[in-house]
Amino acid sequence: MAEKRPKRHLAPFHRTFWEYCNKGEFRLQKCDACGNYEWPPSPVCSNGLSNDLTWTKLSGKGKIFTHCSFERQYYQECPPPWQVILVELAEGPWFISNPKGIPKEQMKRGTPVKVTFIDCEDQAGQFKLPVFERA
Repeated sequence: MAEKRPKRHLAPFHRTFWEYCNKGEFRLQKCDACGNYEWPPSPVCSNGLSNDLTWTKLSGKGKIFTHCSFERQYYQECPPPWQVILVELAEGPWFISNPKGIPKEQMKRGTPVKVTFIDCEDQAGQFKLPVFERA
């Protein structure tokens, strides 16, 4: 059964990200000119302003940089406590996500994690959401 989630941002560049996720691929834009990873998706590189960006498959590996627990309910689909982690990906960029199967007391800085996808649903339909579990 698909987990209910708040509505995703589905601008043109974001749609490409979700299309890859639905295939089980974790990809971010990478600037062909300077090698900078761009997240969130953009029509130009925030580092060098080049518009030559390629959707590049990442390893999906990283480590927890920090985490927080939302104790208030901001979205109907996300009852508290709601765990969020900031992952420093092996390739360098940071990615905000949710932990999967990691107890709050084990969400320590430097904990190795890897991406996995869970079945979700929002107002726009079903999709696969990248979340992180212990590596």
